[in-house]
Amino acid sequence: MATILLSAAGAAIGAGVGGTVLGLSGAVIGRAVGATLGRVIDARLLGQGSAAVETGRIDRFHLATAGEGAPIPLVWGTARVAGQVIWATRFVEHAATESSGGKGAPKQVVTRYSYSVSLALALCEGPILRVGRVWADGVEIGADEIGLRVYRGTADQLPDPKIEAVQGTGMAPAYRGIAYVVIEDLMLERFGNRVPQFSFEVVRAADPPEGVARGLSDLVRGVALIPGSGEYAVATTPVTYRDGPGAYRSANRNAAGARTDFARALDVLREELPAVRSTLFVVCWFGDDLRCGHCRIRPKVEFRTQEGEEMPWSVAGLTRATAAEMPRLDGRPVYGGTPADAAVIEALRAQRAAGLSVVFAPFVLMDQLAGNDLPDPWGGAEQAPLPWRGRITGSVAPGRAGTVDGTAAAEAEVAAFFAGEGGYRAFVLHCARLCAEAGGVDAFLLGSELVGLTRLRGADGGFPAVAALRALAAEVRAILGAD
Repeated sequence: MATILLSAAGAAIGAGVGGTVLGLSGAVIGRAVGATLGRVIDARLLGQGSAAVETGRIDRFHLATAGEGAPIPLVWGTARVAGQVIWATRFVEHAATESSGGKGAPKQVVTRYSYSVSLALALCEGPILRVGRVWADGVEIGADEIGLRVYRGTADQLPDPKIEAVQGTGMAPAYRGIAYVVIEDLMLERFGNRVPQFSFEVVRAADPPEGVARGLSDLVRGVALIPGSGEYAVATTPVTYRDGPGAYRSANRNAAGARTDFARALDVLREELPAVRSTLFVVCWFGDDLRCGHCRIRPKVEFRTQEGEEMPWSVAGLTRATAAEMPRLDGRPVYGGTPADAAVIEALRAQRAAGLSVVFAPFVLMDQLAGNDLPDPWGGAEQAPLPWRGRITGSVAPGRAGTVDGTAAAEAEVAAFFAGEGGYRAFVLHCARLCAEAGGVDAFLLGSELVGLTRLRGADGGFPAVAALRALAAEVRAILGAD
């Protein structure tokens, strides 16, 4: 500031004096003298300007490596193993320069240094099934965050391409029989510009009994994907709930990393049960009465106040605001909510992409609690809390005094169970349409465990629920195709 003021004052004084010196006017000479004096004053007040600043630069690195003759661990089942460094590149230095100041203020130049390294860590004797969780300095991190590649320790594994690129073609060991991981271009800034202490969750399959060629993991051909509830439990899109300003909570990621629980579960399924070719995919809606003529089957939400940011909950045209809310015990929902339609479609497509045959199972869970005061068709004082869906029957069950079994009333009650909004038919057809939108399924299951309903007889001695299920199967086939 003094530079500007004294430069102007010097110009004014020089112009008043007049004359020229070496062809320069008095105003020019006065401005130069004033500016010189002003810079001296500014330097005293503001300093000469900041020197360049360097941060994060390291002169020496220490990398703990495997010692000669160190034992190779053996793992059974699941164990947490500290890896031993068996190969590493030189540290690569990265410099980022920033400047600040200007317009009369001192300018400061800051250079920040960070480092990266590629390394391989031996885990144990192979072969293993997989590496699960990963910890760095005791803090869990996602394997996808550090570019982890896993070598299971098979007898025919090939050299890692990064190691071969550094060592030269044909000069890289394959470490056959050793399960190891490679971390390529690990940025060390988040770890204080040093290599952290890594440990890994290692899973190894059980060896088959003596004299048996294949173990249990090689024999399982199909699994059921349950529980079938949870608003975003089967979504492959990461979804978060907003708990308040700047506060978010994950709905479907309970491990470090960006991938959802369902996506991870499919990977684990393929790794631990390689013979699996089929899944029974369960999706739950909720019934509220064991008397089939009064039972309504509806999708429900866990909370009305928390919406998924990336995937607003919607099922069969209902939104979170219009859907029924799950009953509570001790302030918590008794079940997870019905999976959102978009999540179901994602899950179906993910299973097909994984090469699995999908059997879709629309499933009914009963959610009445103790103290419901609902008449019990089986003779109790009230309906049991959270009963089995197989106990859905007429208003009075077969074998009880006053039963509707074998009467026209049973036919009417069964028809009410299937018909209208909240009926079993609407539930099943909506699920069939989701399957069609997702690209189809290999099989579709109807009437799971509805034994109390299918045993009811009508006035003519027939089974009205069985007839209704057969008609419903034809409608589902029309949606999904004859195959």
